[in-house]
Amino acid sequence: MTRDPRSRAGQSKRPGRAGRDVPPTDTIPIIHGAIPPRDVLLRFIADHPEQASKREIAKAFGLKGEARVELKALLKSFEEDGLLEKRRKSLVRPGALPPVVVLDITTRDVDGELIGRPAEWLDDAGVAPAVLIRQSGGARKNKAPVGGLGDRVLAKIFPAKERGGPAYTARIIKVLDKKKNSGMGVFRVLAGGGGRIMPIDRRGEEMDVDTEFTAGAKDGDLVEIDVVRMGRFGLPRAQIKSVIGSVASEKAISMIAIHAHGIPHIFPDAVIREAETAGPATMSHREDWRSLPLITIDPADAKDHDDAVHAEPDPSPDNPGGVIVTVAIADVSYYVRPKSALDREALKRGNSVYFPDRVVPMLPERISNDLCSLKEGVDRPALAVRMVFSHEGRKATHTFHRIMMKSAAKLSYQQAQAAIDGAPDDKTGPILETILKPLWEAYRIMTVGRNRRQPLELDMPERKILLKDDGTVDRVFVPPRLDAHKLIEEMMIQANVAAAETLEKKKQVLIYRVHDAPSLAKQETLREFLQTLDISLVKGGSMRSNHFNGVLAKAVDKPFQQMVNEMVLRSQSQAIYSPENIGHFGLNLMKYAHFTSPIRRYADLIVHRALVGSLGFGEGGITPDEEAVLDDIAAEISTFERRAMAAERDTVDRLIAHHLAGRVGEEFDGRVSGVTKAGLFVTLPEYGADGFVPISMLGRDYFIYDEAHQALSGEKTGLGYRLGDTVRVRLAEAVPLAGSLRFDMLSEGRKMPTAVRSFHKSGRRKGSEPRRQPGTRPPRGRR
Repeated sequence: MTRDPRSRAGQSKRPGRAGRDVPPTDTIPIIHGAIPPRDVLLRFIADHPEQASKREIAKAFGLKGEARVELKALLKSFEEDGLLEKRRKSLVRPGALPPVVVLDITTRDVDGELIGRPAEWLDDAGVAPAVLIRQSGGARKNKAPVGGLGDRVLAKIFPAKERGGPAYTARIIKVLDKKKNSGMGVFRVLAGGGGRIMPIDRRGEEMDVDTEFTAGAKDGDLVEIDVVRMGRFGLPRAQIKSVIGSVASEKAISMIAIHAHGIPHIFPDAVIREAETAGPATMSHREDWRSLPLITIDPADAKDHDDAVHAEPDPSPDNPGGVIVTVAIADVSYYVRPKSALDREALKRGNSVYFPDRVVPMLPERISNDLCSLKEGVDRPALAVRMVFSHEGRKATHTFHRIMMKSAAKLSYQQAQAAIDGAPDDKTGPILETILKPLWEAYRIMTVGRNRRQPLELDMPERKILLKDDGTVDRVFVPPRLDAHKLIEEMMIQANVAAAETLEKKKQVLIYRVHDAPSLAKQETLREFLQTLDISLVKGGSMRSNHFNGVLAKAVDKPFQQMVNEMVLRSQSQAIYSPENIGHFGLNLMKYAHFTSPIRRYADLIVHRALVGSLGFGEGGITPDEEAVLDDIAAEISTFERRAMAAERDTVDRLIAHHLAGRVGEEFDGRVSGVTKAGLFVTLPEYGADGFVPISMLGRDYFIYDEAHQALSGEKTGLGYRLGDTVRVRLAEAVPLAGSLRFDMLSEGRKMPTAVRSFHKSGRRKGSEPRRQPGTRPPRGRR
């Protein structure tokens, strides 16, 4: 099994260290008013990431007028050549670490200085770069937190000023987890007494456990341990702290991911006490909207309900055919105040994490499932936005209100959709004409506006795992995408837009949800690939989402439809949180902030506080202290979001690998979902599982990797494999603890297109190079 096979191969060079002879930082010749040489400019960008925007570079080199135009062209050529990538408004060297990253402090150097490595790093990107941790001195007034061996920290990254050592230095922003003497593993009983701890990841090591420290663990139990002795010789020794249960259980699978990614999952006593002592909200600074029939529409198994909706025709004669849409969101800011225990823990988590068998919530159940949940027929505090749309789907006005509401009905997506489709039940029947049909009419009108906006419309089915009572996998399926889902999604998007617009108008700082346009280098990679399918992609830096939609439309009902969707997805940047607004490329929106899920996302809580404070809604507003550190908060919650995604993905990988572990040797139909220099990733559509086929298992030919065509092809036979090919594979290995599958290829490669075969004769092309001869040991890639 593997994560998304978006290869970062070839991007792991350290800035200013490999690939070019560049001068040291302190010898960079800066001649004001003159365009610097390419080497000098690249080194400047590597060593001054805080000055790596076009504006700051021009300022540093004193460039004006025509020189600025020449600089812009030069930087654009760097992007097209793959020498630089654009992240937000700054330029960075490919493979460079982001400005803020989570590090695991793993060792010390010869001088005793702490060395960390990124907690999340793609295996096929090479070895994770080492980072030298700079600890603050004791005399410093506001010294940074101090980390130690084994700690996981959030750190600010700087390029190293000295050559010959780690490529980066770091200043610790926050110590996230101090577990240097604890860990997790699988207990195995030894015949002579005691046992051994088997690691749950490839980087771990085995440990011995003496008989008196086994804590009653049985063979195959997943256990938490404390390391009691680390010697120079022999295995480390540990004692078992707690027994989680059989590694085959559903509880164990998600606990592995929780531990491996350092996700806080136990609420401190102070947080629980604060939540338990919280009482119902008052009517202070609130409007009474309890008579408005707002309803919740959620998944059937939802335990918390943080959004409710209502729609009605606009009675104004100035807006014929228009509608009024109301979105009410749980008022979490009333209960979770800045600097409280609840607030500190929520920021530490950043968001709720969703596994097939459990949820690790951002807030305790007393808050998330009770006081803030918009329960049917119960008074609940909320922030509401009332939006007026014309019959053309254009938003005319909107206003925000702090209210007390009472949900008129709790419906599931399937329940609401069935009623609209002509099969109402006892609950939906009475509200079909008065509540549901007006909602669907409003959605129809809003869809007109969405179609005009043309957000990116990727067709990527989302698979769900259904578990049995014992926690093992029952089946994997793709749930239907209903209009009920789309209705709620569009209403939430418009509420998020309204929040950003209101706060900007009030000149209130906030955290935006931003999504940058694809880098020119990624655009060019996609363009080369599409050319092999006779699909064109426009050139230029003013790429819009509708350009990609045009590409996707040309692939509809073609054999390569899924392949094109995947390649377009890989070309996209990652959405993040930021106090600096650059717009949302995927949604094609200029102003966008997350407002609609404060129960499960800290970013939304910040936006709620900003609205409460700027609109004079009473208690729970944003504070000056929070406003001063929004940069750090945005960086933290962006990192925690990626952490949650990785943990969720790893758990699914392990569940599927465990499900298939008893079927080693069986044959499956699959589809090539990734092509790398080391081999192929193959997806089993029936399970949504990914596995790896090493290049050594493809045959006895000499296989060459062609990035533009996303192909591995034999030099002598011309037979090979391309992204999207349907293949037959045999499951050769399944490792549930690692969540990995390895396949043997049974299908013979197909004849490669003429363009690929001519590539062999013309020699290597940029981004493509031949790999090793068959029969050699494959590199250890992501599986």
